[in-house]
Amino acid sequence: MALRRIILAGLGLSVLAAAAVLAAGELLSAPVPHAIGEAPRDLAARTVQLRVNADATVAGWYAPGQAGHGAVLLLHGVRADRRAMLDRARFLKRAGFSVLLIDLPSHGESSGERITFGWREAEGVKTALAFLRQELPGEKVGVIGVSLGAASLVLARDLKAPDAAVLESMYPAIEDAVGDRLALYLGQPARHLSPLLLWQLPLRTGIGLEQLRPEAALPALKTPLLIASGSADTRTPWHETQRLYAAAGQPKQLWMVRGADHVDLHAYAPSAYEAMVLAFLRSHLRGDAVPRQPGCALTQRSQHKNMRKHSF
Repeated sequence: MALRRIILAGLGLSVLAAAAVLAAGELLSAPVPHAIGEAPRDLAARTVQLRVNADATVAGWYAPGQAGHGAVLLLHGVRADRRAMLDRARFLKRAGFSVLLIDLPSHGESSGERITFGWREAEGVKTALAFLRQELPGEKVGVIGVSLGAASLVLARDLKAPDAAVLESMYPAIEDAVGDRLALYLGQPARHLSPLLLWQLPLRTGIGLEQLRPEAALPALKTPLLIASGSADTRTPWHETQRLYAAAGQPKQLWMVRGADHVDLHAYAPSAYEAMVLAFLRSHLRGDAVPRQPGCALTQRSQHKNMRKHSF
């Protein structure tokens, strides 16, 4: 009888765990629509609605900068919206860049039925880049993508590449992303539950696992890259960022933000972030001479505490 109770208890726990993983699959891919409203006055931006296709639109804020200074498209992380990139937009605008902040598909005021971890979001990225090129003919265009935003750029098909890109805290493959997060929340043995989450993706989104591998797509992105991540990132560990760097073509830079987890790197170390990113963008969007950066640059530890982590 005791053995039977143990077996039944084990089966019950297994059923509960499986139900929790199924619920997590639904939550992770569910869209997050909500109203955003007008841009803050200090940004001096106008609201734009960009047509992706007959059924889809991307919403954003566009703030023109100084002629000849270049433009930057800002792409937020999963389950966030364009407001997460406001502080980046402000310092870029002060430096003369034009900026476009968008809600990725299935986020904020953009349309979409499912979060697809970069695959369908990529169409919104292509639309936003096309808008900047039409709005600012002759200007060079860069991108800063955070987590999902970075993957959305890298996974874009038939992309006319930007002139430079900053990729922050990006997962190398969906299998890594799911396994890392299960281990973080439930312990290392929970990695064995990965197939339950991964099995749901094609059913919920119509997208195969092989389509969600930025590491494999990265070599095709022919543009100068700054790849950044926190040394203490528990959702995308540093060794995975090193894999991405190894897969990328030249020219490229690797930047470790020492002590940072999977958080907003600009908010974590604003002075170091602005110095590094401005030097990179000025070099590639304006041709400004900047000091040679080492292959892997480190920041000092930030004094910021309790930074908001990216959701996924």
